Amino acid sequence: MAQYTRMSWDGNRLWTSRGRRLAAEGLQRALEHTLGEAKKRVPLEEGTLERSGKANVMGLNGSISFDTPYAVRQHEEMTWRHLPGRTAKYLELPMNSEREVMLRLMAVPLSRWLRG
Repeated sequence: MAQYTRMSWDGNRLWTSRGRRLAAEGLQRALEHTLGEAKKRVPLEEGTLERSGKANVMGLNGSISFDTPYAVRQHEEMTWRHLPGRTAKYLELPMNSEREVMLRLMAVPLSRWLRG
C-alpha cells in the first residue's frame, strides 16, 4: 500500500548530477519524516505492520509503503477499533498533515546549494 504525490519544477541547474542528488536527498528526508509520523499512527497489535514500513527513493521518485498482507485493509477499514492514537488512514493522514514539512525538507539541500 502506498500513497502518492507529484512535484515538478523547472530549472536547468537542477538537472545537473549534483542537483539531482541533492533533490533525492531532500526527498529521502521528507519520506523518512512522514514514515515516522505514519508509524506513530499505524494500528498496533504485534508491531509487524509498523516494522514493515519503508521509505524508498529511486532517482527522483519516492514511495512510502507498508508491506503486509493486511496493510491495505487496516488502512481503509474505518470501522475497526484501535488502541488510542492508532487509526485507519495511518499513511494518508500524515501525507496530508505533514505536506508543508515535507516540502521544506525537500527544499533544504537544494536551497543551500542554489544560494552558494
